[in-house]
Amino acid sequence: MKPTRFDAAWHAALGHAHRAAETGRDTVLVRDLFGRASLLIDDESEPLPAEELESLAEAFRRDTQAFAGPQPVQAASTMFAPEMFFASRELIVQDEGEPGHRGRVAVLERTVVGADWAREAAPGASPQPEVRERRVALYGFKGGVGRSTATAVLARHLADKGHCVLVVDLDLESPGVSTLLHGLDELPEHGIVDHLVEAGVGNADELDLVTQSSFFTPTQGKGNGEIWLAPAGGRPRDDYDYLAKLNRIYSDLPAAEPGGAPKPFCVRLEEAIAACEAQVAGISRQPDVVLLDSRAGIHDIAAVTLTQLSGLSLLFAVDNPSTWYGYGMLFSQWKQRPDRAVELRERLRIVAAMFRSAGDIERLDKLRDNAQKMFAETLYDDAAGGDLTAYNPAPADNQAPHSPIPILFSHDLIGLDPLQDRDWPELPFVEAAYKRFLDEVYQLVFPTEELS
Repeated sequence: MKPTRFDAAWHAALGHAHRAAETGRDTVLVRDLFGRASLLIDDESEPLPAEELESLAEAFRRDTQAFAGPQPVQAASTMFAPEMFFASRELIVQDEGEPGHRGRVAVLERTVVGADWAREAAPGASPQPEVRERRVALYGFKGGVGRSTATAVLARHLADKGHCVLVVDLDLESPGVSTLLHGLDELPEHGIVDHLVEAGVGNADELDLVTQSSFFTPTQGKGNGEIWLAPAGGRPRDDYDYLAKLNRIYSDLPAAEPGGAPKPFCVRLEEAIAACEAQVAGISRQPDVVLLDSRAGIHDIAAVTLTQLSGLSLLFAVDNPSTWYGYGMLFSQWKQRPDRAVELRERLRIVAAMFRSAGDIERLDKLRDNAQKMFAETLYDDAAGGDLTAYNPAPADNQAPHSPIPILFSHDLIGLDPLQDRDWPELPFVEAAYKRFLDEVYQLVFPTEELS
């Protein structure tokens, strides 16, 4: 017999869930860490006979084969705490159903990474609106697109305008922005990983988490701008084991006391960033802008940063199939949660990273059209039928999320050593490459201020 592979098994499992929902019962399809599926049926109002459950389980095993869960079909009437599944905040609803006719169909993913792209925000993970609005996330699905360099240049630009800027290095597996703003031997004693580890055991008080950038001096006459840095890790020293800490930060914490709420990773990360903001406010003043340099790829840090922690997300892209495939894959996760899609889409903006020519309008238009196509297929509303209330900006709308903000490519940035030239952002080729990016992002962050 030809084996049933992962995708085919999941498709078959979804078919079973929808057919079971046609009886009027709610269903939840749970997929575990190995990809094995189990179908849960809410039969508490009218318990299913044992022989019917066994028949359903046999058919489910036959269609999903190796990807059938140990107990492929379970009834709520036989479960100890069915509400843990049927009322979970992590449910992704596939079909709301129709009371009295068709039950709800939902999915519950048990994953190591990636769940935060689509799950509902955990209590305590999203900051107050006024806090979130001053945060800007910089993210790229692919690495090596100049995201960290752009973060450093943007920080300098905002500070030169007189603003207090906090840069938080969230690329924990590959820290980079820290050395563009500060010497390694000048970093604070601790970093983001230290807060995550120490807070896990209630020991995060009095950590030295931030330092003022030694690479920045306000341009004369530009006010009292400041750049503060919260690095991924603390100052290098013999007794500092970064890797051991990194391996222990991503897990959710159990409730501190019986009956209490567990603390998921997203809440822990918000607390770490809030601690850095509070430390800057205590030493100097409340940051006007917080730049979150997120790690690339499909990772919970990126998911939490974009979906819950920031008010504006700059998505770095180069115009190739792998970029649009990657972003389309992530946006499709949000599409499964229409409420999440509506909440997020207008907070996004594409950045045309490492763009080759300032005058190549055709290539920039092509990138824009590819971005618009991806948004239209995932996050924009279906504009068919002339619905004037649908959110589906025109391709040429330069204020739309898909409208690219270009950063020009410069060979001179390759191999740049910021320690040898601490004023590198002020070099003419850097200013030329980033001018449009800086002007447009400034207007997005401070829409009521005039450019100078």
